[in-house]
Amino acid sequence: MAELIWGLGTSHVPSIGAAMDNHKTEEPYWKPLFDGYRPAREWMAEHKPDVAIIVYNDHANAMDLGMTPMFTIGTAAKYNVADEGWGSRNVPPVVGHPELSEHLLVNLVDDGFDMTVCQELDVDHGLTVPLSVYCPDPGDAWPCTVVPILVNVLQYPQPTAARCLALGEALGKAIRSYPEDIKIAVFGTGGMSHQLAGTRAGLINEKFDRMFLEAIETNPSALTALSREDYIREAGSEGIELIMWLVMRGAIGSSIRRVHEAYHVPASNTATALALFETLPSNGVENAQHL
Repeated sequence: MAELIWGLGTSHVPSIGAAMDNHKTEEPYWKPLFDGYRPAREWMAEHKPDVAIIVYNDHANAMDLGMTPMFTIGTAAKYNVADEGWGSRNVPPVVGHPELSEHLLVNLVDDGFDMTVCQELDVDHGLTVPLSVYCPDPGDAWPCTVVPILVNVLQYPQPTAARCLALGEALGKAIRSYPEDIKIAVFGTGGMSHQLAGTRAGLINEKFDRMFLEAIETNPSALTALSREDYIREAGSEGIELIMWLVMRGAIGSSIRRVHEAYHVPASNTATALALFETLPSNGVENAQHL
């Protein structure tokens, strides 16, 4: 059976990818951020997944506001890297895992999540930057296949935090029922606090971010009590992306160990963070209700 080995929460700020692509990671502005990543990268390099399930949001590259599904899963064998207006990132195309995608799709639908299906999908920085956080030097190919899961965090009404945690719990159950003997990691991406436009442009709320980083490990249910308006009020209009971390947290279950955490301000007017969790042996039954 498939084994879910770790979960990663990470920001997907596009300039993080640009800093890597343009060899700026040792410059004074960027070095503290990438120094914070180093322990997690070293640990992940020793615990490589066969497949990464990456929960992210499209930024009007593959989908526009004329069609905004609540939850989407990619089922393709290959995902090209989107041109976001300045050319595609110079990173390899993303290889999919159609068999696992199909298994997850059927199980999520059977659990009451009516997923939109993308048999073709160009992936943007929301997915490729987290892959680069995990693997900064992929060479000609990423070290794992990928199943993309997209969440609507752009257009009201976004899913509730509670619904995202529940999706993660259903996702974790579906992963563990996959019959192939493979290792799987789940990424929750986006955030932390930031707002890109309006009178609060440049907003960063470190107090809220620190609370979130603690609760995502120890009390994720508390984060589901926050409404979408609470997330936007406290973390900014783009800070609502943090609900995607709850999908990852629901998937990995109750038996976990925090491997590493990093928090940095700012990266392009955004608070950024990384939180890496190893899954631990349990009694064979994930008690999702204890989250």
